[in-house]
Amino acid sequence: MKPIYYSEKKKNTEEQCNLGIMYYDEEGMLEDQKETLKYCRKAAKQGDAEAQFNLGNMYFKGEGVPENKKEATKWYQKAAKQGHTKAQYNLGIVYENGFGVLENKKEAAKWFRKAAEQGYANAQSNLGWMYEKGEGILKDKKEAAKWYRKAAEQGDALAQSNLGNMYYNGEGVLEDKKEAAKWYRKAAEQEDATAQSYLGTMYYKSEGVLEDKKEAIKWWKKAAEQGDEDAQYNLGIMYCIGEGEQKDLKTAKIWFQKAAEQGYAKAQYNLGVMYYTAEGVIENKEEAYAWILLSTMSEYQEGIEAKKELKKELTSAQQAIALKRSKEIQKQIEDRIDNRNKNKLVLEVDPFCI
Repeated sequence: MKPIYYSEKKKNTEEQCNLGIMYYDEEGMLEDQKETLKYCRKAAKQGDAEAQFNLGNMYFKGEGVPENKKEATKWYQKAAKQGHTKAQYNLGIVYENGFGVLENKKEAAKWFRKAAEQGYANAQSNLGWMYEKGEGILKDKKEAAKWYRKAAEQGDALAQSNLGNMYYNGEGVLEDKKEAAKWYRKAAEQEDATAQSYLGTMYYKSEGVLEDKKEAIKWWKKAAEQGDEDAQYNLGIMYCIGEGEQKDLKTAKIWFQKAAEQGYAKAQYNLGVMYYTAEGVIENKEEAYAWILLSTMSEYQEGIEAKKELKKELTSAQQAIALKRSKEIQKQIEDRIDNRNKNKLVLEVDPFCI
């Protein structure tokens, strides 16, 4: 049998890997997952890092094979050890969350660092986060700011937002509200909801930018429409008191409810008060008591005081109705938070080898 030298072997594995591409349609959807798996597996077994990475993705997502996080991790490790940047990043995610392996923050930080040192922005951002929180490595705010900056300068919105936080709070860098606003704006223009919310607050408070209530509302609306509860609550306040917008209690109620349904205690309290006073809604003291009860779960002091007063006005039957209602709402809130957390995982999952 003729020996396969490196150049020929490399050519063969690339051809096998690229054969897998032919089984995808123009939109990247699998036309024949078994064929894709076949050729990627052949290339992966011959040591092609890109094929190993893609095979890991197929096992992680259950494409062409039963979902198997442990097997995905095995192939990510093979590719990562060859220096494959995205595999290193994915391996960091795997260890951070305990997918197919025991959760290990130290190991996660190790692989994020390897990818970060190759200039991979997502890994730089995650490494910055681990330094900021002291997860898997010693807490070091200066080091966190350094890695956030590297990712932020590549356009990573999350890193830009986090770097804005560092400048706003003077952590790892000198406090600089103008610099904070600059980085928040960069992230906000990429539709980062948290940055949009913070930028709105800076316009409202005149921090690092000139005071501009309309501009504050503009950014809060963008964030609120993406589900940011702080922005939703702030909009509720603005519509409630008629600042920067015409007073509109019905609209205020809509935004308070959106924030309240995410567990935001102040919004829950305000919504309860609106049901009690019939402002923007029809009076409903049982509903008022239910929302105020929910606000007390976060030890919100005004809610605790209101609960005592409102309880005196309700019969035992009304209190029971309100308690049942509050439990139903709390269950919905918990389910919503669980679903949101499940969707937070971001893996680098290029669909095929190239």
